[in-house]
Amino acid sequence: MPEKLLERIEVNPAVMLGKPVIKGTRIPIELILQKLSEGANEEELLDAYTRLKKIDIRAALAYAASTLAHETIILQAGT
Repeated sequence: MPEKLLERIEVNPAVMLGKPVIKGTRIPIELILQKLSEGANEEELLDAYTRLKKIDIRAALAYAASTLAHETIILQAGT
């Protein structure tokens, strides 16, 4: 993940119970992904969340991709 995008994400136990958020806001990455999955487009997100920037949406997507890329999956034999 490009460093510039990574710098836009914050994980702090004192903010939203440690959920990843856009730095300097209380906008969780999860919320951005959920809205996009429901069909919201970039402009709708920017209108609804005025502190959000286009690069923040890209950062949320990059963070999610990076998290999944490093996920460990444990499979049980015989299932």
